[in-house]
Amino acid sequence: MDLGISGKKAIVCASSRGLGKGCAIALAEAGCELFLNGRDAAALSRTAGEIRKRFGVEVTEIAGDVSDPEVQKALLAACPSPDILVNNNGGPPYRDFRELDRAKILEGVTNNMVTPIELIKAVIDGMAERGFGRIVNITSLSVYTPIPGLDLSSGARAGLTAFLAGVARTVADRNVTINNMLPGKLDTDRLRGPHEPGSVEDPEQGAARRARLSAEVPAGRLGTPEEFGQICAFLCSVHAGYMTGQNIPVDGGLYVSSF
Repeated sequence: MDLGISGKKAIVCASSRGLGKGCAIALAEAGCELFLNGRDAAALSRTAGEIRKRFGVEVTEIAGDVSDPEVQKALLAACPSPDILVNNNGGPPYRDFRELDRAKILEGVTNNMVTPIELIKAVIDGMAERGFGRIVNITSLSVYTPIPGLDLSSGARAGLTAFLAGVARTVADRNVTINNMLPGKLDTDRLRGPHEPGSVEDPEQGAARRARLSAEVPAGRLGTPEEFGQICAFLCSVHAGYMTGQNIPVDGGLYVSSF
Protein backbone atom coordinates (compact mmCIF):
# COMPACT_ATOMS: atom_id res chain seq x y z
CA MET A 1 0.00 0.00 0.00
CA ASP A 2 1.24 3.48 -0.88
CA LEU A 3 0.90 5.40 2.40
CA GLY A 4 0.96 8.72 0.58
CA ILE A 5 3.60 10.29 2.84
CA SER A 6 6.71 10.10 0.68
CA GLY A 7 8.67 13.31 1.17
CA LYS A 8 6.97 14.19 4.44
CA LYS A 9 9.18 15.29 7.32
CA ALA A 10 9.00 13.07 10.41
CA ILE A 11 10.41 13.59 13.89
CA VAL A 12 10.81 10.29 15.71
CA CYS A 13 11.86 10.59 19.35
CA ALA A 14 13.96 7.98 21.16
CA SER A 15 14.52 6.17 17.88
CA SER A 16 18.06 4.78 18.10
CA ARG A 17 16.72 1.35 19.09
CA GLY A 18 13.59 -0.58 20.03
CA LEU A 19 10.10 0.60 19.15
CA GLY A 20 11.25 4.06 18.10
CA LYS A 21 13.69 2.52 15.64
CA GLY A 22 10.94 0.26 14.31
CA CYS A 23 8.79 3.32 13.64
CA ALA A 24 11.67 5.16 11.98
CA ILE A 25 12.37 2.23 9.65
CA ALA A 26 8.72 1.98 8.59
CA LEU A 27 8.49 5.71 7.93
CA ALA A 28 11.72 5.60 5.93
CA GLU A 29 10.29 2.74 3.88
CA ALA A 30 7.30 5.01 3.17
CA GLY A 31 9.71 7.66 1.86
CA CYS A 32 9.75 10.13 4.76
CA GLU A 33 12.65 12.43 5.55
CA LEU A 34 13.64 11.58 9.13
CA PHE A 35 14.80 13.55 12.13
CA LEU A 36 15.93 10.99 14.68
CA ASN A 37 16.68 11.42 18.36
CA GLY A 38 18.35 9.28 21.00
CA ARG A 39 20.42 9.59 24.15
CA ASP A 40 23.17 7.27 22.93
CA ALA A 41 24.91 9.16 20.13
CA ALA A 42 26.80 6.10 18.89
CA ALA A 43 23.65 3.95 18.69
CA LEU A 44 21.80 6.82 17.02
CA SER A 45 24.53 7.17 14.42
CA ARG A 46 24.42 3.44 13.66
CA THR A 47 20.65 3.51 13.23
CA ALA A 48 20.76 6.60 11.02
CA GLY A 49 23.46 5.06 8.85
CA GLU A 50 21.55 1.81 8.51
CA ILE A 51 18.41 3.64 7.42
CA ARG A 52 20.23 5.87 4.91
CA LYS A 53 21.91 2.86 3.31
CA ARG A 54 18.76 0.74 3.22
CA PHE A 55 16.20 3.31 2.06
CA GLY A 56 18.17 6.22 0.60
CA VAL A 57 16.24 8.86 2.55
CA GLU A 58 17.57 11.95 4.28
CA VAL A 59 18.23 11.36 7.97
CA THR A 60 19.24 14.03 10.50
CA GLU A 61 20.48 13.00 13.94
CA ILE A 62 19.81 15.00 17.12
CA ALA A 63 21.46 13.27 20.06
CA GLY A 64 20.38 13.82 23.66
CA ASP A 65 17.54 13.36 26.13
CA VAL A 66 14.39 14.64 24.45
CA SER A 67 13.10 15.80 27.85
CA ASP A 68 15.95 18.32 27.99
CA PRO A 69 14.60 21.68 26.71
CA GLU A 70 17.85 22.34 24.88
CA VAL A 71 17.58 19.04 22.99
CA GLN A 72 13.99 19.88 22.11
CA LYS A 73 15.14 23.23 20.76
CA ALA A 74 17.79 21.52 18.64
CA LEU A 75 15.27 19.00 17.35
CA LEU A 76 12.78 21.71 16.38
CA ALA A 77 15.50 23.90 14.88
CA ALA A 78 16.49 21.00 12.63
CA CYS A 79 12.84 20.37 11.70
CA PRO A 80 10.69 23.42 12.45
CA SER A 81 7.78 22.28 10.26
CA PRO A 82 7.30 18.53 10.72
CA ASP A 83 4.41 16.71 9.09
CA ILE A 84 4.72 13.77 11.48
CA LEU A 85 5.68 13.57 15.15
CA VAL A 86 6.22 10.27 16.91
CA ASN A 87 6.56 10.82 20.64
CA ASN A 88 8.52 8.21 22.53
CA ASN A 89 10.68 8.16 25.66
CA GLY A 90 12.02 5.63 28.12
CA GLY A 91 9.81 4.79 31.06
CA PRO A 92 10.75 4.75 34.75
CA PRO A 93 12.36 1.52 36.00
CA TYR A 94 10.36 -1.11 37.86
CA ARG A 95 10.12 0.14 41.44
CA ASP A 96 7.72 -0.16 44.38
CA PHE A 97 5.82 3.12 44.65
CA ARG A 98 6.98 3.49 48.26
CA GLU A 99 10.50 4.04 46.94
CA LEU A 100 9.45 7.02 44.86
CA ASP A 101 10.34 10.43 46.22
CA ARG A 102 9.08 13.72 44.79
CA ALA A 103 12.06 14.13 42.46
CA LYS A 104 11.59 10.68 40.91
CA ILE A 105 7.85 11.24 40.48
CA LEU A 106 8.40 14.59 38.78
CA GLU A 107 11.06 13.09 36.52
CA GLY A 108 8.71 10.31 35.43
CA VAL A 109 5.86 12.72 34.74
CA THR A 110 8.21 15.03 32.84
CA ASN A 111 9.55 12.23 30.64
CA ASN A 112 6.27 10.52 29.82
CA MET A 113 3.67 13.29 29.97
CA VAL A 114 5.13 16.80 29.93
CA THR A 115 7.71 16.23 27.18
CA PRO A 116 5.29 14.96 24.52
CA ILE A 117 2.87 17.75 25.36
CA GLU A 118 5.65 20.32 24.92
CA LEU A 119 6.57 18.93 21.50
CA ILE A 120 2.94 18.77 20.40
CA LYS A 121 2.42 22.40 21.45
CA ALA A 122 5.40 23.37 19.31
CA VAL A 123 4.22 21.70 16.10
CA ILE A 124 0.43 21.32 16.12
CA ASP A 125 -0.54 24.80 14.90
CA GLY A 126 1.83 24.59 11.96
CA MET A 127 0.40 21.22 11.01
CA ALA A 128 -3.12 22.64 11.18
CA GLU A 129 -2.19 25.63 9.02
CA ARG A 130 -0.64 23.36 6.38
CA GLY A 131 -3.63 21.01 6.43
CA PHE A 132 -1.76 17.84 7.33
CA GLY A 133 -0.37 16.44 10.55
CA ARG A 134 0.04 13.05 12.16
CA ILE A 135 1.00 12.71 15.83
CA VAL A 136 1.52 9.29 17.34
CA ASN A 137 2.37 8.80 21.00
CA ILE A 138 3.96 5.54 22.10
CA THR A 139 2.53 4.94 25.56
CA SER A 140 1.97 1.50 27.12
CA LEU A 141 -0.62 -1.20 27.60
CA SER A 142 -0.30 -0.39 31.30
CA VAL A 143 -2.57 2.60 30.61
CA TYR A 144 -5.36 0.00 30.39
CA THR A 145 -3.94 -2.73 32.63
CA PRO A 146 -1.83 -1.20 35.43
CA ILE A 147 1.24 -3.16 36.45
CA PRO A 148 2.34 -2.89 40.10
CA GLY A 149 5.87 -1.54 40.14
CA LEU A 150 5.30 0.49 36.99
CA ASP A 151 2.77 2.80 38.66
CA LEU A 152 4.65 5.96 37.75
CA SER A 153 4.85 4.99 34.09
CA SER A 154 1.17 4.01 34.06
CA GLY A 155 0.09 7.23 35.75
CA ALA A 156 2.13 9.57 33.57
CA ARG A 157 1.08 7.89 30.34
CA ALA A 158 -2.57 7.76 31.40
CA GLY A 159 -2.35 11.47 32.16
CA LEU A 160 -1.00 12.10 28.66
CA THR A 161 -3.82 10.02 27.19
CA ALA A 162 -6.51 11.99 29.02
CA PHE A 163 -4.86 15.34 28.28
CA LEU A 164 -4.72 14.72 24.53
CA ALA A 165 -8.17 13.16 24.18
CA GLY A 166 -9.75 16.61 24.02
CA VAL A 167 -6.90 18.23 22.11
CA ALA A 168 -7.23 15.66 19.32
CA ARG A 169 -10.79 16.76 18.62
CA THR A 170 -9.83 20.40 18.18
CA VAL A 171 -7.66 19.89 15.10
CA ALA A 172 -9.30 16.93 13.37
CA ASP A 173 -11.13 19.25 10.96
CA ARG A 174 -7.76 20.44 9.65
CA ASN A 175 -6.47 16.95 8.88
CA VAL A 176 -4.34 16.66 12.01
CA THR A 177 -4.71 13.46 14.00
CA ILE A 178 -3.42 12.40 17.41
CA ASN A 179 -3.42 8.71 18.29
CA ASN A 180 -1.70 6.56 20.90
CA MET A 181 -0.06 3.18 20.45
CA LEU A 182 -0.10 0.94 23.51
CA PRO A 183 2.63 -1.71 23.22
CA GLY A 184 2.23 -4.92 25.16
CA LYS A 185 4.98 -7.53 25.16
CA LEU A 186 7.30 -6.68 22.30
CA ASP A 187 10.77 -8.16 21.93
CA THR A 188 12.93 -5.16 22.81
CA ASP A 189 15.87 -4.61 25.14
CA ARG A 190 13.46 -3.44 27.84
CA LEU A 191 12.00 -6.95 28.12
CA ARG A 192 15.45 -8.44 28.56
CA GLY A 193 15.66 -6.86 31.98
CA PRO A 194 18.90 -5.43 33.39
CA HIS A 195 21.92 -6.11 31.19
CA GLU A 196 25.11 -4.44 30.10
CA PRO A 197 24.66 -2.15 27.10
CA GLY A 198 25.72 -3.91 23.94
CA SER A 199 25.77 -7.34 25.55
CA VAL A 200 24.69 -10.30 23.43
CA GLU A 201 22.02 -12.56 24.85
CA ASP A 202 22.74 -16.30 24.94
CA PRO A 203 20.49 -17.85 22.23
CA GLU A 204 19.10 -20.58 24.49
CA GLN A 205 18.44 -18.14 27.30
CA GLY A 206 16.82 -15.76 24.85
CA ALA A 207 14.52 -18.46 23.50
CA ALA A 208 13.53 -19.46 27.04
CA ARG A 209 12.86 -15.83 27.96
CA ARG A 210 10.67 -15.27 24.92
CA ALA A 211 8.71 -18.47 25.58
CA ARG A 212 8.13 -17.50 29.20
CA LEU A 213 7.03 -13.96 28.39
CA SER A 214 4.74 -15.01 25.54
CA ALA A 215 2.97 -17.78 27.47
CA GLU A 216 -0.06 -15.61 28.23
CA VAL A 217 -0.15 -13.81 24.87
CA PRO A 218 -2.96 -15.15 22.65
CA ALA A 219 -0.74 -14.71 19.58
CA GLY A 220 1.69 -17.14 21.20
CA ARG A 221 4.73 -14.93 20.65
CA LEU A 222 6.26 -11.57 21.36
CA GLY A 223 5.71 -8.75 18.93
CA THR A 224 8.55 -7.17 16.96
CA PRO A 225 9.60 -3.52 16.66
CA GLU A 226 9.28 -3.86 12.90
CA GLU A 227 5.59 -4.81 12.90
CA PHE A 228 4.92 -2.17 15.56
CA GLY A 229 6.54 0.36 13.23
CA GLN A 230 4.33 -0.62 10.32
CA ILE A 231 1.21 0.11 12.39
CA CYS A 232 2.69 3.47 13.33
CA ALA A 233 3.40 4.26 9.69
CA PHE A 234 -0.21 3.48 8.76
CA LEU A 235 -1.48 5.83 11.49
CA CYS A 236 0.77 8.49 9.93
CA SER A 237 -0.53 7.83 6.43
CA VAL A 238 -3.04 9.72 4.32
CA HIS A 239 -5.43 6.80 4.79
CA ALA A 240 -5.79 7.34 8.55
CA GLY A 241 -7.17 10.89 8.50
CA TYR A 242 -10.56 9.84 9.88
CA MET A 243 -9.06 8.15 12.93
CA THR A 244 -8.10 10.33 15.87
CA GLY A 245 -8.06 10.34 19.65
CA GLN A 246 -7.74 6.56 19.74
CA ASN A 247 -5.70 4.15 21.86
CA ILE A 248 -4.42 1.22 19.83
CA PRO A 249 -3.20 -1.81 21.81
CA VAL A 250 -0.41 -3.61 19.96
CA ASP A 251 -0.24 -6.67 22.16
CA GLY A 252 -1.11 -9.87 20.33
CA GLY A 253 -4.53 -9.92 22.04
CA LEU A 254 -3.17 -9.73 25.59
CA TYR A 255 -5.60 -7.00 26.65
CA VAL A 256 -8.97 -8.68 26.99
CA SER A 257 -11.98 -6.45 26.35
CA SER A 258 -15.04 -6.52 24.12
CA PHE A 259 -14.93 -2.74 23.70
